[in-house]
Amino acid sequence: MAISLGVFSSFLPGETTSLVKNSSIVRLAPSNLRTVRPVTLAASSKSAMETNKREPRGIMKPRRVSPEMQAFLGGVSEISRTQALKEIWAYIKQHDLQDPADKKVIICDENLKNIFGGRDRVGFLQIAGLINPHFLK
Repeated sequence: MAISLGVFSSFLPGETTSLVKNSSIVRLAPSNLRTVRPVTLAASSKSAMETNKREPRGIMKPRRVSPEMQAFLGGVSEISRTQALKEIWAYIKQHDLQDPADKKVIICDENLKNIFGGRDRVGFLQIAGLINPHFLK
């Protein structure tokens, strides 16, 4: 690529260009490069420590539960919604309560009927909505 008398000749994008000025050569970086900020150890450890300090919110925050849910969970008075769903699914899997013909349907036994409002069969997408009244404010 040639430059004559300080005037740019045609150049291709992504190539570096040079500029002749007072017999010194100045190289310009391509315009399509991005600058990358290096991550330091202090910055990465600081963000990790900040995330550990934050208290759980939303569905991760432990809440008081109804007596029916306490009986199902074995006497636990406070639990997060996510943990309660894990416990319910563990119970369903352990007692093989999924319908063999349609695994999306849960066949409720007496313990599940207590927390699912007396229903005999529940779809797996309905579980989160059915346990909602058991979390007290």
